[in-house]
Amino acid sequence: MPNTKSKDNTIIENIPPHVAVIMDGNGRWASQKGLPRAQGHEAGTNNLRRVIKCFAENKIKYLTLYAFSTENWLRPETEVNMLFDLLAQSIVEETPKLHSDGVQIRHIGRLDSIPSELGQSIKESIELTKSNERMILTIAFNYGGRTEIIDAIKNIVREKIDPDNINEETFSNYLYDNQLPDPDLIIRTAGEMRISNFLIWQSAYSEYYSSPVLWPDFDDDEIKNALYSYSNRHRKYGTI
Repeated sequence: MPNTKSKDNTIIENIPPHVAVIMDGNGRWASQKGLPRAQGHEAGTNNLRRVIKCFAENKIKYLTLYAFSTENWLRPETEVNMLFDLLAQSIVEETPKLHSDGVQIRHIGRLDSIPSELGQSIKESIELTKSNERMILTIAFNYGGRTEIIDAIKNIVREKIDPDNINEETFSNYLYDNQLPDPDLIIRTAGEMRISNFLIWQSAYSEYYSSPVLWPDFDDDEIKNALYSYSNRHRKYGTI
């Protein structure tokens, strides 16, 4: 089992293989500084590189980031378009570096309803990095847990699977990425205590960590705090 050190050099045992993050607080970060929301989203996007690097250095094999939910379409059109532009820019700027660092990029969510150029960029980044093995970075963009479940059910119905042959394993095979293990630890920034329709099938036995830090300020120390908290928990999976 891999281990790492906390900020006070305490050895952190039992590093979670799969960490998922609900990135929250960009708007509040901007508001606290008297800035427009757009600058909060820019600051949050700029923080991605630092966070991904830190998780990789702490031997996290799978990292999933909740970047844009199916509910985020309810935001003002100008903000939605800005988020699309930020992701497109980030893909162009960060994919070569991630590729050289051995990071494999994956995506979960619906690509058919986002701008075609953005969807193509996502597909190209996936293709470029598909053989990398250091870390699996999954971007949940235009993703919703309930939508994923509905899409899985539709595909099961289309394939006329015998209901008597459907179990949890069968159902999991129809999720957006059936090779992605369930998250061991889910971190939410900005002090919120809700899951916001994120990986609701996969998170049945995930551990949760709520960080009070707003996403643009989420840093190495707070990542270590989350990992240390996880390492001290006893996961029972329904047993004693």
